[in-house]
Formats: sequence, C-alpha cells, structure tokens
Amino acid sequence: MSVMSRLWPFLRPHLAHMIVAGLLIMGVAVINLILLKLAGTLWDLVAVQRNADRMTRTLAVFLALALAQSVLAMGQSYLTTRLSQRVIADFRTHLFRHLQTLSLRFFAKRRTGDILSRLMNDVGIIQKLATDTPIDSVKQIVTLIGGIAFLLFMNWKLCLLIVLLIPLLILVARLFGKRLQALSVQIQDHTASLSTLIEEVVSGIRVVKSFVRTTRENRRFGDALNVLVAGTLRRAAILSVFIPLITLLTFAMAGLVFWYGGVQVIDGAMTPGDLFAFVLFAGILIGPFGSIARVFSQMKEGQGALQRVFELLDTAPDITDAPDAVEVRDVRGHITFSHVSFAYDPRHPVLTDLSFDVRPGDTVAIVGPTGAGKSTIVNLLHRFYDPVDGCVMIDHRDLRHVRLADLYRHMAIVPQDTVLFGDTVLENIRYGREGASEQDVIEASCAANAHDFITVLPDGYATTVGEKGINFSGGQRQRIAIARAILKNPRLLILDEATSSLDAESEQLVRQALQRLMAGRTTVVIAHRLTTIQEADRILVLNRGRIVEEGAHATLMQREGLYRHLYTLLVAEQESGAPATASPAHRGGIT
Repeated sequence: MSVMSRLWPFLRPHLAHMIVAGLLIMGVAVINLILLKLAGTLWDLVAVQRNADRMTRTLAVFLALALAQSVLAMGQSYLTTRLSQRVIADFRTHLFRHLQTLSLRFFAKRRTGDILSRLMNDVGIIQKLATDTPIDSVKQIVTLIGGIAFLLFMNWKLCLLIVLLIPLLILVARLFGKRLQALSVQIQDHTASLSTLIEEVVSGIRVVKSFVRTTRENRRFGDALNVLVAGTLRRAAILSVFIPLITLLTFAMAGLVFWYGGVQVIDGAMTPGDLFAFVLFAGILIGPFGSIARVFSQMKEGQGALQRVFELLDTAPDITDAPDAVEVRDVRGHITFSHVSFAYDPRHPVLTDLSFDVRPGDTVAIVGPTGAGKSTIVNLLHRFYDPVDGCVMIDHRDLRHVRLADLYRHMAIVPQDTVLFGDTVLENIRYGREGASEQDVIEASCAANAHDFITVLPDGYATTVGEKGINFSGGQRQRIAIARAILKNPRLLILDEATSSLDAESEQLVRQALQRLMAGRTTVVIAHRLTTIQEADRILVLNRGRIVEEGAHATLMQREGLYRHLYTLLVAEQESGAPATASPAHRGGIT
C-alpha cells in the first residue's frame, strides 16, 4: 500500500473527474440492483398475480431505468478512458523529465532497453491500476453492498450463506497473492531484457550482418524469449488454479442459495418472484466475488510495475545545482583544473593531481595514449561528473557553484560521433539555439560548409534526417553539428576528435568550418589530426592520468619525450595509411 499510495500525487489533479466517474458507475450499479428487483416483481405479476395493468406500468419503469443506466454507462466509459489517458500521460511526462535530470553515471550503468521498458510497458500496466481498477472496484463494492442489503431484506438466512463465503475468498487470495506479485516483477524484468536485446540488435544491425552473427543473435533472442514465456506460463499456471477456484466457490454459493430458496418456495415461505430476484441478486454477487481474482491479479502486477518505475523516480542525480549556485550571465572562457583527481571506479584512478590553465580565447590540444584520461577531462569540464579531489573552474568559479544551465548555455561540443535527431535538417541545426530564424540557420550552415550539400537534398532544409543521421556521410553529419555549435555561439568549445574517421575532402571542409567556429573562443581539442595539433596554442600530453609534457608543437618536438614519440608514430601512420606499431606503454598514438 505504501507503493500504491505514491500514485496519489498523479491522481490528485484529476480527483474531480474521478469522483464524477465514480458517481456515474455507482449510479449504474444501483440501477442494476433496482432492475433485478423489478424483474422479480414482473415475474410475480405475470406468473402469480396475472395483473396486466401493473405489469405494463412496471415494465415501463423497467425500460426507463434501463435507458438511464445506458446513458450513465456511456458517460462513465468515456470519462474513465479520458481520465486514464491523462493520468498516464502525466505520469510518463514526469518520468521522462526525471530521466533527463539524471547524471551521466546513471545512463552509463543502465541499458537503454530497460529504461524504455519501464517508461512504456510498466507505465502501461500502471494505467489499469491507477484508474480502471479503482473505478471498477467502486462498481463491484456498490453491487456487493447493495446486493447484500437487498438479500438481507428479502431473506436474511439465505444472505448468511453468501456472507459466510467472504472469509474463504480472502484466504484464497492471500495464499496466491505473494507468488503472483513476485512472478509479475520477474516477467516485467524479463520483458525489459528482451526489449534491450532488440534495441541493441536493431541499432547495431550493420555490425551483426558484417560479422555474420545473425544466428548468434537469433539464439540470444530465443533464449531470452523462452525465459519470458516460462515466467508467463508459471503465472498462468497459478491463475489457472486461482480464478477457477474463486469461480467454483461463487457458483457453489449460487447453487446452495437456489436449493435452499427452492425449498422455501415449495413450503410457501417465499414467492417464485422473490426466489427469482434472490437468485438474480446472488448471481450478480458472483461478479464482485469473481472479479476479486482478476482485480487482485491486476493489483499485484501493477505493484511490480510501480516498484520498477519508482526505482527510477527514486534515483537522485549525482550532479545538481548547489544551494549556493550562482547565475552566470557572461563567461570569458578561463578554464582551470586545480589538483583534480577522478576515478569512475575507486579501484582504478583515471586522473591524478591534474592541474592546468587555459586562458580566454586560447586553443589547447590534449593528446596522449588511449586511456590516458582525455575524454574524462571533457566530462569534468562539462560537469557530467565531479572530481573526487580538487576542482574545475571557469573564470575562477568552481563549477560546483555555478548553475548547470548557465554553464551549458556558454559551452558547445562537437563530438566524434555526431548525434542527429529524427527531425528535419533545419530543426537539427536550430537545436543549437531555440527560436533561431531560418536565416540564422542558413548563415550558420554556410559558415560550417554545410549549406551547399543541404540545398541539393530532396527537400533542402526540410529534409527529414534518418535515425541517428544514417542517410548522411560522416563529414555531412559533422558539418551539421558544427553549424549547430556556430548557431549556439558559445564561449567555450570542445572538439572531441571532431575530424577523426573522415576522408581527406571531408576533413578539409570540416577543418575550415572548425577554424571559423574556433575564432575568438576558448577551445579544448582532443584530436589526432596533425593540422589540429600543430595549430593549437598549447599542447598537453597526458599519460596515465597525469600531464607529462606541455608546450607548443615546435617546443615539444625538440624534446625526446612522449609527444615526439607519439607524433612520429602518427606521421608514419598517416603516410603509410596503416596504423603504426607502438610499444605497449605508448600504444594508441596521439588521440
């Protein structure tokens, strides 16, 4: 119930509609009870009293009530559906917004398919629990209470036979409930795993085909699907016993009532109409009793879904604005790393006592072997993570005391793997500055050497980008990303291997665009292209999380250090067109 009660904040804004829907369904249930009583009266009027006039008037009332019940049922059905959709839309929106507040560390540890399963599948299960089940329960409760009241009034002895069945039903529900909930959680976890596998295979279909691993993926899918089916069948086995057992008990009650009532009719203690109405009442009480199994199963399944969803909602972001975080309107672009140490895993430090300074407007290249900590510097500068020791500062302000939105507003990144969204080219570039005019987008595209290839697309700037930009070449995607960054007009620019894996022509166009973008901005470059490194104001050489050399290209080449060794390897690699061989300690080249 503590988990269920957490749904209340999402239901509270719709409380008025829930009350109206509840009143409508109560009206349907009450009218249904009255119709049953009138059916018994009509039986006596026809079979016993043979009174045609009263029969006609009673039948008219019967039909009028049936019409009213239909109108109420239609209103309740529409209102419940509308309420259900709005509650779940609010719930999904809240969960989606919360996911965007979580830190990078959370997404590094979670699989995309699992997150999608919780956002879509589990929330869909909660939909029934949040609205359909409570409103349906109101109907069943009214039917149960009203039916028992009628039965007590008509024949309390017969009614006791029905009431005595309730404790037995509760006992059966408790015996099956815990196992049903445990299995529901397992099934939802297996569903999430299957969704993750599908997402991985679809997104990596080129690799799957290239490495001829379709048989392996089919086997993985089959194994995961079999686990899901086995769990579903275990739950079905329990329900196949649970629901028929409840139904059997309720029909046994109806049979006992009919036998005892029939004896009373034969003895003259009841009229045939009263027995007919009594059996009808007992029959509709089978509905509430029989629905206990269905509602109970839905509740257990919903509780499992709630636990999985609230596990996400209870996850707090690692990186948030400090209470004393200040608003920063203007940024000069002075970057300082002061005695910074960091580790993703405490057992494996990535950066150790790292210190360096970047003056406003300077371009600094960071090079070093693979695993030296270059990408970690980018993550810390973005404040995707906080240092374990030391601090990262912008304009002498610790990033932990600067509002994240302000920091990101003055910063742009052009990554190696460009991210494009499933929208038009125009909107992908406009992502850099919301509300930018089409002319602003075109000017940014021209500066990024992207305008020419965009204008020859089938629909120009209105061309829809395929998933992750699959319909564009690497150079085209990079130029769109550069146009996006130009439109943002940041003071701090991060180029994370932005020209890697490009052919010579694309690299030339991208490099020209980058030069325009870098002008007058503080730029941190992680790159292995010779031209980008040579043109940097300063080069920082990292090895095993420490700066082992720094200076201009010419100065570093005069030394017999790591930079010259890596640079020589890179020259050999680019001249030969094949990776050069490095010693184990320095393998990886300038990256």
